Amino acid sequence: MDKKKLTIKQERFCKLYIELGNASDAYRQSYATKANYQSVNVRACELLKSSNVTVRIKQLQDEASKKHGITIESLLNELEQARASALAFSTPQTSAAIAATMGKAKLCGLDKQGIDQSIPTYSTTPTLIERVIVGPRDIVEAIKAKPF
Repeated sequence: MDKKKLTIKQERFCKLYIELGNASDAYRQSYATKANYQSVNVRACELLKSSNVTVRIKQLQDEASKKHGITIESLLNELEQARASALAFSTPQTSAAIAATMGKAKLCGLDKQGIDQSIPTYSTTPTLIERVIVGPRDIVEAIKAKPF
């Protein structure tokens, strides 16, 4: 399947995957199958591992980003606006603020579950991620204390 032109069903799968964000649903619709959930999931995952399908999905994502003017910077700005708005309420919407902060961390590749302790840290002030990992209540304080 590698380095071959996509079939009509594969191309439809790629487009539906971009649209739906769900490989199993995209597979089910592209291949008009009524197979059980597990079978569809396995086949969809196999299709996603195909290099020509992966390349096509990346092309479609790039086209959509360019068409809509979406950049990491624009997404970070939108998330910061949402975070600031959530905290500006008389009763701060901390869940929304946390979600926006974590969205920013994910975009920046900082959403790791732990901190590598083998790397020495010379700062006496913990980073946002170090503070977030301490616990959920500390997240709110971290957001209020130092937005990133």
